[in-house]
Amino acid sequence: MVKDTLLSQFKSGIKAFQFALLVFVLSATNTHAQQLPIFTQYREHNSLLNPAAINSGYFNFEQNGVFGISHRSQWTDIPTAPKTTVLHGSYMTDDLSGINVLFGGNLINDQVGPTAFTGLNARFAGIISGDPAYNGISLGLSAGAVQYRVKADELRARDQNDISLAQNVAQIYPDVGIGIFAYQSFGRNDYVYGGVSVPQVIGLDLSFQDDNGREFTTKRIQHYYAQIGLIKTFRNESFLEPSVWVKYVQNSPVNVDFNVRYQFVEALWIGAGASTSKTAHLEGGVLLGDNVGYESNVQIGYGYDYSFSSQGPFLGGTHEFNLAYYFSR
Repeated sequence: MVKDTLLSQFKSGIKAFQFALLVFVLSATNTHAQQLPIFTQYREHNSLLNPAAINSGYFNFEQNGVFGISHRSQWTDIPTAPKTTVLHGSYMTDDLSGINVLFGGNLINDQVGPTAFTGLNARFAGIISGDPAYNGISLGLSAGAVQYRVKADELRARDQNDISLAQNVAQIYPDVGIGIFAYQSFGRNDYVYGGVSVPQVIGLDLSFQDDNGREFTTKRIQHYYAQIGLIKTFRNESFLEPSVWVKYVQNSPVNVDFNVRYQFVEALWIGAGASTSKTAHLEGGVLLGDNVGYESNVQIGYGYDYSFSSQGPFLGGTHEFNLAYYFSR
């Protein structure tokens, strides 16, 4: 009986330590990192990062449209760690003279302990080009709304003066993003591409107040992204794609993600990368298309991150799953 009690207390202590560590990391994140979710396979989330971005299936397979879903479970050793789910879709025309159009949307849900947000946006871009199959400059805008939520029953006060919410609260705010994206073909199915964006233009101060007038406040600030990549196709139709994703938030150090992906002639693709935040990752997946007799492509991907920072051994790894369907007209 005593042994069971000690074991129960030990487990409770571990959970308390993990929750405290999460609060510490998230507090540091508000100061020294970005508030928006990050992704291992960020090229699959271009429409979320930059409303002007062209989907990668157009460069690799000349396919105009894509629908996809992804789920990311971060820091798996902490029960209340971030979990992010994204639904996305986009379509572009490439047969109009002068300006073609790109449109689509994103639905994202991000849960971090007792706080969460769900966002829905539509995006629209105009692609200025003589022939979109070879080059173009895209100007994009996204607009929608984001709901922020706090679960009162999951808040744990550190001292008696902390805020104490009697019930769950939620607030809805507008969401706007802007971006520019350009690409150029320089050989047989070879491309260089890049873009810059501000995925949340509107900065907000979010405040929740309890019955005693005490406030729970968080500030939502602008994020600045830049991305550049190269697609080199070989004679056997395999291709190599190195890319870089740069993220900047005011009063925080610039964070840079480096990645390289190789698509084999057969279905398999693999990749690896690292970031200046002391994180390394591996990724891989399968592509089902011409190799199995399909005109469209189904891509299944998996990514794994591990942090080599001082908190890494306590946080655990990060798992990310992606499923995308690329199609032509």
